[in-house]
Amino acid sequence: MSSTMDAFTVLAISCGAFFFVAGTIGLLRFPDVPTRLHALTKADNLGLGLVALGLLPQVAGPLAALKLIIVWLFALISGAIVTQLIVRAVR
Repeated sequence: MSSTMDAFTVLAISCGAFFFVAGTIGLLRFPDVPTRLHALTKADNLGLGLVALGLLPQVAGPLAALKLIIVWLFALISGAIVTQLIVRAVR
């Protein structure tokens, strides 16, 4: 069972890293600020979610899992707010 969880962790974190790289490529290639931020936030939110999902089987207990989920939710909320503020400042 442990090797199955380890394989799931490696797969989820690898997929998350792929989305981080895809978001970075979108940030570098798109022409204007709103499309760059859109690509970056969408890919980074999914990437962070996959990394957190991959780490969940490796945590010591339910409190640590709850902390991981809370960090992910705070990152989602703060990323959306900061993106909106940046786009409003640019326009």
